[in-house]
Amino acid sequence: MPPSTAESTPQWTVPGATAARRVALIVILGALAATAPLSIDMYLPALPRLTEDLGTVASRAQLTLTACVVGLAVGQVVAGPLSDRLGRRRPLLYGLGGYALASLLCAVAPTVETLTAARLVQGAAGAAGIVIGRAVVRDLFDGTAAARFYATLMIVSGLAPILAPVLGGQLLRVVPWPGVFVVLAGIGIAVLLGSLAGLPETLPPERRSPGGAAATVRTFGTLCRDRVFVGHTLTLALAFAAMFTYISGSPFVLQDIYGLSPQEFSVVFGVNSVGIVAAGQIGGRLAGRVPLGRLLATGLALVATGGAALLAAVLADAGTTLLLPALFLVVAGQGLILPNATALALAGRPAGTAGSASALMGLTQFALGGAAAPLAGIAGTDTAVPMAVTIAVLAFAAIPPALLTRPPRERVA
Repeated sequence: MPPSTAESTPQWTVPGATAARRVALIVILGALAATAPLSIDMYLPALPRLTEDLGTVASRAQLTLTACVVGLAVGQVVAGPLSDRLGRRRPLLYGLGGYALASLLCAVAPTVETLTAARLVQGAAGAAGIVIGRAVVRDLFDGTAAARFYATLMIVSGLAPILAPVLGGQLLRVVPWPGVFVVLAGIGIAVLLGSLAGLPETLPPERRSPGGAAATVRTFGTLCRDRVFVGHTLTLALAFAAMFTYISGSPFVLQDIYGLSPQEFSVVFGVNSVGIVAAGQIGGRLAGRVPLGRLLATGLALVATGGAALLAAVLADAGTTLLLPALFLVVAGQGLILPNATALALAGRPAGTAGSASALMGLTQFALGGAAAPLAGIAGTDTAVPMAVTIAVLAFAAIPPALLTRPPRERVA
């Protein structure tokens, strides 16, 4: 088992890893991590138009978002353990191929029900990239080194939420909403080809898990009894659910209530995404000098402050002057939460169980996110109160598991 100290270094190197190969590895793993934000964010500006074209209501249109998230959650439970037994490459390549095909099915969906089903498949197939990419990092790094690498990946994966809604908004100028899914299919094919050419196998046969489904269940049971793993996983999942509520609700709130155009919305969304990338890079530079638990606590404080300010802005009908900075804090704080909570949860785990641990984290993360998404539109598109209340509650709920389940040396006063 690799060491679990905060100063852990890379466990082993990728065969034939030149500087160029290492850069390629960062780009590929960043693209894999971007699967979820690309699938979710690129069509956000199209949600109001999609709702009208398919003759449905906002809450049912938001279920297409929930379906994708549910698929991302369930797919990780399958792909993660498979990658522990078969190696990382095969499940990853099959998943990326399925993602491209499902994206094309979304483009030709004639009803909201058909689109919802296709989005479920799209999410399940795309989950392979997320869970296996995270496991690859764990194959190579641990502790502080892992946190730094996750922060580096945010430079690449962070471009996805910045560019995706902008690209989606611009696409809507020249194509109807199905064109967004055609572009997603093309991106899936490009990532598949890049992974095929540039991503080596990082889990050799001697380090793989020999067990089947029963061994996976036992591994999940062991993880669920691990207070540190559960605490960091719940912290990450609740914070992510707060951000996902923003992702789900903001297209309607900012466009229908506050009057932003699809292009203006995409700019606001991009600015918030710059915040998460910047915070991630600051955290990566501080990792090793500042305890990971303290960086995580700082991120939680930013998100909670943003959630409280958002609720105050909405209840006081303060307009966008206070609302937009509050949303920025909610999103930017994730840059300190996501890499550090992930690194702390996976620290010291055997490589042969990293896929299963990553899958359980992803299941919790996307299940909570998917459950929270419809709450943002539960009262229709005439009020922002449900979105604000949900974000604030989730932001504060993420704090107790982080403070109460860490080992004493990781607790922050």
